[in-house]
Amino acid sequence: MEFAFELALAADLERTTDWVVARQLGAAVAEPGARVMDIVGVVPSDGVTERAAITAERIPSLAIESDAGVGEAIAVGDALDCGPDRAKSVVERAVETGFFERERRGGRTYVRQTTRYPDWADRLVGVENKPDLGTPGDLEQQLRFDAALGLFDELWLATGSYVTGAHLNRLPDAVGVWRFDPETGERETVREPSPLAVADPGVEPVADRPLRTDVELVSPAEKARKRRRIAERAWGKGWRTYAFPGCTQCSATSDGLPACGFYGEVVDPATDCGPDCPGYEADETPDIDLDALRDDRTPWLREPAGVAREQAGLDRFG
Repeated sequence: MEFAFELALAADLERTTDWVVARQLGAAVAEPGARVMDIVGVVPSDGVTERAAITAERIPSLAIESDAGVGEAIAVGDALDCGPDRAKSVVERAVETGFFERERRGGRTYVRQTTRYPDWADRLVGVENKPDLGTPGDLEQQLRFDAALGLFDELWLATGSYVTGAHLNRLPDAVGVWRFDPETGERETVREPSPLAVADPGVEPVADRPLRTDVELVSPAEKARKRRRIAERAWGKGWRTYAFPGCTQCSATSDGLPACGFYGEVVDPATDCGPDCPGYEADETPDIDLDALRDDRTPWLREPAGVAREQAGLDRFG
């Protein structure tokens, strides 16, 4: 089951690395949503401590990319490159997360950053999961998309299958391969990846046509912006994005994975659980603190101190 494989690998990476691990993040630029990476690992720099102090949540991308700094506050219309309704929601969210402070002057809203956004993501690692190489689906096309675009510093294929030379020959040379056993947690490196040129322009396939593939060139600046957004999304989302069902058969493993006593395996609560399941027995939702696990095992902090400064006249309105 691909869901259980993915969770087991995410848990293993969280245990064995210092990465900020997340699942199912968008990995396209020209056509957002055209590619979703199964697992993303953000390899942190020393700046991760500064990032952790700001908020446990995702900071709005437009707030990070705005012209607002930590010095003199500037008008929202000058700070954010978007429409007024969008700007209002961005400011609200940025204030809620403690990244913006705001004030009113002469009927206008002004904002400043409470702290400079730190350069906390050193490298991005993309992992495509394919437990069974006997049913590869679009695997080769997906990995060629990733290698050509070059958003990630490293690309990995994770599989439970025995990997042959024929398998390797069908993959882009830059892609590394792990053979992973979700039952034992054993992860074997079959092939090391080659680093991708993340600072160079990328090529994003946008449409396949008979005898040709349409592409768009993605500039280094566009890639850098997307990489920052991926890292920030990973920080706010993490990988334990499921909710436990109210069933007597449901429990959590030591890694916080949803385990079913009826079937004796990890299941996807969103699709496998509910009254239609023959083992379902209604009960209270299990009291499982997944954030505590993440706080204990990663640089992410559930309840950071925050960095907002106390200044007269700030945020005196709703």
